[in-house]
Amino acid sequence: MLTLMLLRHAKSSWSEKGLTDLERPLNGRGKRAAKAMGEHMQAQGWVPDAVLCSPARRARETWATAQSAFTKPPECSIENAAYDFGDGSALLTLIQRNGRKARRLLLVGHNPSLEELAQRLIDRGDEKLRQRIEKKYPTAALAVITFTLSSWEHVIDHTGVLEAFVRPRDILDGEED
Repeated sequence: MLTLMLLRHAKSSWSEKGLTDLERPLNGRGKRAAKAMGEHMQAQGWVPDAVLCSPARRARETWATAQSAFTKPPECSIENAAYDFGDGSALLTLIQRNGRKARRLLLVGHNPSLEELAQRLIDRGDEKLRQRIEKKYPTAALAVITFTLSSWEHVIDHTGVLEAFVRPRDILDGEED
């Protein structure tokens, strides 16, 4: 069985003028959400074997903050292809080509690509959670999708089961999406 975790970067700051999109850091709310999501992932046993992360600063900071909760964080590969805002196709190709031997793979990226990819991959799972993804995939939200496949190369549309979809508001008091 393969487990794919799709983590949208946490809330970023727009306060520093002159930064490119790639350079925007997390804001305070984003740092709190990323830390809480990492702690939740550790508590649930959702610790990845490998991580593919967008080169955007906000994505890298999301992973750096989340992984601090893990007793043994995996290596992270910064992948330019994860800096994508399309229909999820580029992300699927990235996973198929770079999942390698990992059984639990985490992708840290951006919307709308993550949301589109999740919807494309999911065939079954809790209907309420599926609707939640369709409605909104907020910053720092995590989808956990399993596949009864032996290789990431075989992951295609409608082959996954949505096991969980967790938003920061689900684990932090008073946080909004």
